[in-house]
Amino acid sequence: MSLPSNDNQHQPIFNVPPIVLLTAGILIAVFAAYELALDEEGKLQFALWFGFWPIRFWYPDIPGGQVAIVWSLFTHAFLHASWAHVLLNTAWLVIFGTPVARRFGNLGFVAAFLVGAAAGALTFAVFQSGSLQVLIGASGGVAGLTGLALRFMFQPMIVAKDPVTGNFIPLGRRIGPITSLLTETRARAFTLIWFGLNLAIPLMAWIGAGGDMQIAWQAHLGGFVAGALLADVLPKQPFDKLVADQE
Repeated sequence: MSLPSNDNQHQPIFNVPPIVLLTAGILIAVFAAYELALDEEGKLQFALWFGFWPIRFWYPDIPGGQVAIVWSLFTHAFLHASWAHVLLNTAWLVIFGTPVARRFGNLGFVAAFLVGAAAGALTFAVFQSGSLQVLIGASGGVAGLTGLALRFMFQPMIVAKDPVTGNFIPLGRRIGPITSLLTETRARAFTLIWFGLNLAIPLMAWIGAGGDMQIAWQAHLGGFVAGALLADVLPKQPFDKLVADQE
């Protein structure tokens, strides 16, 4: 059997898939329009309609009412507080969205981003249900991409010998079990650092060492876990069977 070459496995990290560039462009364009086209009242209304407000669950009088909970699970990911905020999330999106888009395609990338955003928002709501805080930013969605990427990015590359040319062809990286996040050395180190840094945020706030940090660590954790679990339900890619056959 002649094996596909999967040339995309050789592409450098800066050769970003179009879907990732499109999403990054949307994030920047939305913030630019928000910042340049709206006055203070307009910005407030925009945040009220499209930011994720956990207090909506109890007080439906916020513009949009309780039904806005449905769309704001996702729309909050396209709002940001500052240029630094949107550029940081965009860089993060490119770094972890690129391998996900190559491994799972456009639909897998979009699913991981949106599921991560929704899971991050719901986790945020668990901790902030009675407060007036609003969640905005793509960090939950990008955390979903991060969790999904960790399921395969540290796995060994599977190669096979093409019976026609005799060349060794990279098939792709297998998807590791969810337990690999704690059993594989590099994945475990990343996971522990990720959780440690995010859990340090409320601890620093509690001891008064965090200043005025406004970091939605809850969304980071919820998005990460959702993305990691999503690897088991996303549709298999064409080379997944070839990878399985070689193991």
